[in-house]
Amino acid sequence: QVQLVESGGGLVQPGGSLRLSCAASGFTFSFYAMSWHRQAPGKERELVAAITSAGGSTNYVDSVKGRFTISRDNAKNTVYLQMNSLKPEDTAVYYCKAVRALIGREYWGQGTQVTVSS
Repeated sequence: QVQLVESGGGLVQPGGSLRLSCAASGFTFSFYAMSWHRQAPGKERELVAAITSAGGSTNYVDSVKGRFTISRDNAKNTVYLQMNSLKPEDTAVYYCKAVRALIGREYWGQGTQVTVSS
């Protein structure tokens, strides 16, 4: 069955770094665009970063530009989010999402908690 399993979250001090991973299985990973989203308490889920199926194009929400980097390894069926210079406002549950717009299919992971606090 389809699975997206996020890992790498945790507690980090402001200014620190974390690398999130999302391991995919049960579908043809290389056909899907991937994205990271986050949801803070009391707020709507927002798109953080996205990458095309072949990894040739990325985009980011303005608040993380220059600090976060999305990448993927299609041989390992994994997408990553490198997060540097973390701020308290980055605290949220982070979710990965797979989308294949051509067939209207999407999948979500279960989320991983990121907490930025001193």
